[in-house]
Amino acid sequence: MPEFCGISLAHPVINASGTYDAIAARKVFGDALLEDFPFSAFVSKTITPEPRAGNAPQRIWETPAGMINSIGLPNKGLDGFLAQDLPQLAEMPVPLIVSVMATNHEDFSRLVGAVAARDEVAAVELNISCPNVHSGLIVGEQPAETEALLEALRPLTAKPLIVKLTPNVADPAAVAVAAEQGGADAVSLINTLKASAIDPVSGAPALAAGHGGLSGPAVRPVALQQLRAVVAAIAIPAIGMGGICRGADAREFFAAGAALVAVGTESFRDPRAGSRVAAELVEPAPAGPTAAPVLNLK
Repeated sequence: MPEFCGISLAHPVINASGTYDAIAARKVFGDALLEDFPFSAFVSKTITPEPRAGNAPQRIWETPAGMINSIGLPNKGLDGFLAQDLPQLAEMPVPLIVSVMATNHEDFSRLVGAVAARDEVAAVELNISCPNVHSGLIVGEQPAETEALLEALRPLTAKPLIVKLTPNVADPAAVAVAAEQGGADAVSLINTLKASAIDPVSGAPALAAGHGGLSGPAVRPVALQQLRAVVAAIAIPAIGMGGICRGADAREFFAAGAALVAVGTESFRDPRAGSRVAAELVEPAPAGPTAAPVLNLK
């Protein structure tokens, strides 16, 4: 049974934040979901200090081998999450990791302090892709900003802090090193790649916001390259994600140094993708010189 940052897991496959709505899934599948949950830990949708409606539609656009989304982090805010969502998520049969995002240290501190104080929460993921309103710099693009944020948050909790890295920088490894130096327990990568699309009928931007984030199999080679670079630079564990659709894809991430993998876009097509990928991981790997080793998860 794998262990991650002191958290025992049934298998090494979790979900990418915002790609699987456990509350909605339970409404569809009922309590059967609790008996056969597709992930070994659940990462919540990102919550912000105040409620957000998200971006105007159209917010999703399919591309060859991927998807561009411009959802805009719709959520109930901290108070709404604690009052309405957390009690339901706490009923899931796996450890809960809560994803949070803010635009300054004070709001990040408010989020982390309130969320980590709850017994239902096993760890906190820091989505650091938003500009710092005080400096104007995007925290996750600036190593010094990332380290300063972690130094501010680390004293607030002994629970694991996982930093979600952006791929939209020249050197993600430098940001990962800064996160580790600031006190992070782990990193996760990659988030979506900046992307846009044109509606072939109207000739206008396909997304109302004009741009979004690309995910799915198209980003897998980028994810693997960035994962390898990050793992080589840090001592803390990394969660690898980006276009994982099959067990064979997950094996590539483990071969690149991931401690866990996360399934994201594939869950839109197959709600049981997490369980399927986990099952495929224990099957014999294809024979041949390029086959990645099978993990011993028994």
